[in-house]
Amino acid sequence: MLTVLANRTYRHLFLAQVIALVGTGLLTVALGLLAFDLAGADAGAVLGTALAIKMIAYVGVAPIAAAFAESLPRRTMLVGLDLVRAAVALALPFVTAIWEIYLLVFVLQAASAAFTPTFQATIPDVLPDEKQYTSALSLSRLAYDLESLLSPVLAAALLTVMTYSDLFAGTVLGFVASAAFVVSVSLPAAAPSEARGIYERTTRGVRSYLATPRLRGLLAVTLVAAAASAMVIVNTVVIVQGQFLLSQSAVAVALAAFGGGSMMVALLLPKLLERLPDRKAMLLGASVLVIGLFGGSLVSDFLHLLPLWFVLGVGYSLTQTPSGRLLRRSAHAQDRPSLFAAQFALSHCCWLITYPLAGWAGKAIGLPATFAVMGSGAASALWIAFRVWPVDDPQVRDHVHDNLVSDDPHIVGAVGVQNGYRHMHEFIIDAKHPSWPHPP
Repeated sequence: MLTVLANRTYRHLFLAQVIALVGTGLLTVALGLLAFDLAGADAGAVLGTALAIKMIAYVGVAPIAAAFAESLPRRTMLVGLDLVRAAVALALPFVTAIWEIYLLVFVLQAASAAFTPTFQATIPDVLPDEKQYTSALSLSRLAYDLESLLSPVLAAALLTVMTYSDLFAGTVLGFVASAAFVVSVSLPAAAPSEARGIYERTTRGVRSYLATPRLRGLLAVTLVAAAASAMVIVNTVVIVQGQFLLSQSAVAVALAAFGGGSMMVALLLPKLLERLPDRKAMLLGASVLVIGLFGGSLVSDFLHLLPLWFVLGVGYSLTQTPSGRLLRRSAHAQDRPSLFAAQFALSHCCWLITYPLAGWAGKAIGLPATFAVMGSGAASALWIAFRVWPVDDPQVRDHVHDNLVSDDPHIVGAVGVQNGYRHMHEFIIDAKHPSWPHPP
């Protein structure tokens, strides 16, 4: 898996991702502790609202940013957004009111909503080989797990010698260092898109996404993952400090258990996906998450919480790591930025639902009942995923064109039939293929 780091451009992008995520991990821990300081027992509700605002920024900004990114140099855009995030993070230690948390979270995450899909869509162009790209996805999953494993461990160590406000400085340094690594390489230009007009460019990715059955299944699986991760991210501080009466360091240890499970799977997944189809791996992970959520109702002490969080980390990584492979096979190169942006926006719609639900339900009905509510929602989403994601999902499909003239170059060699022209090729939703073909 590490051989992919021999590619200098990818290596620098990966390092940029790792460093920025270490800073983001410090921010996650510090933000939770800041919320607890300002709101006390209502910290879960405050943090749930702050994370809901984050999701609103993600959902609203990502498709628009992807549309404008097609006309901007990738490197300039990524560096500029890193610097914006660094500037906003610099202001967080001076927050004294809850509304200030909400405002700064929105600005910070709006920049992230523009950064992340652009970054993700660049990697397939840097690594066109599918095996290398799969390795890169696993490394990327490991990088994300630094936020929930290594960063909380680092935060726990730092909290022994400093206050949580000082952790915000780590976030600033992470974003600045990320920008420096992006500056150090040349990035391939985005392929020109056929879409014209801002509305067409903004909505193209979402329309293509929802027209592809495997991606509708991915969205349902993502809702399962969102339900589980929301319980971890929103309620860990409430469970550990509010219910178990433990220290801030114990919060970091619990988050590290979740990251440890996810990291273990990310290390094993490249080999696993050589033998196991993406659909089976992701539905298995979603099933683990559903069982884990229902099991959360039974947790009564910290020693039982840690293995549960580890298991949820395992399921989370199984559902999330292969998603880039599905997106790559579902778009032409020029359409990848819009499709990655669609995944970013639609997936965060799931967190927009689950983050506030986890926070406010925990406050209103208690955590055991909240685990059951989140588990029921996840089980429903898992059932939908099984229904909408076909077991037989070949890339090459037999289909009929009834919307093309006889001299269109696309149907050269096609067989004329009563209602159009039939042929087979790799099928992807685009201007000539606006809907999924029915079985012949």
